Amino acid sequence: MTLHQRIYADLERRILSGDLSPGDRIPFEHELTETYDCSRMTVSKAISELAGRGLVTRRRRAGTFVAQPKAHAAVLAIPDLQAEVAARGQVYGYALLDRVERNARDEDEVELAAGGPLLDLTCLHSTDGTPLALEHRLIALAAAPQAIDVDFQTLAPGSWLLTSEPWTEAENRISAIEADAMAARLLGLKPGAACLCVERRTWRDGQGVTRVWQTFPGDRYDLVARFSPAHMKDIRR
Repeated sequence: MTLHQRIYADLERRILSGDLSPGDRIPFEHELTETYDCSRMTVSKAISELAGRGLVTRRRRAGTFVAQPKAHAAVLAIPDLQAEVAARGQVYGYALLDRVERNARDEDEVELAAGGPLLDLTCLHSTDGTPLALEHRLIALAAAPQAIDVDFQTLAPGSWLLTSEPWTEAENRISAIEADAMAARLLGLKPGAACLCVERRTWRDGQGVTRVWQTFPGDRYDLVARFSPAHMKDIRR
């Protein structure tokens, strides 16, 4: 675990445990740099990630405060887009746009890569000839070395991973974004059009397997989550 991840985890634990309540100010950045004997940049990165998750809010000149809780839906299933499209009686389409084997470029990628290279894939999924999702995926070859020999020209990486690389832990995150120039062109949208970004990570016994970002036009993606009251109790903990 890197130092910024340790700071993030410590603060997250204090927030989720109730040690820091909504409205409480977390320690100032200079206080955290002294506590962890690190740079201001390291602390700022940890707090930015907390803010990105909606756990804290930054107030200029006042500090950073624990955010008021929001309602979250749990999305447990990892969907196979090809199977979902076929289940609706539509024709699935897939195209591999780019494939590169490369080294990690930042802290998060270093953690995923676990000392090995990454397979960097860009794909486009479609339904009945209409673009459905633009996908950018990283596969850790240390965890899934056989991926290097898979023909992803004909097989979508998500489908292959679901059948060939079992996972023990997954994280899904969904956010509203605006289409950048590349996404707009490939999805047939205007730049800045509303989209949903589904970011997903999977691990196997603590080792990262893949990280993927799938960008859907806002009017072409439905999210349904089904859960029991007992499950909701677990979510609120």
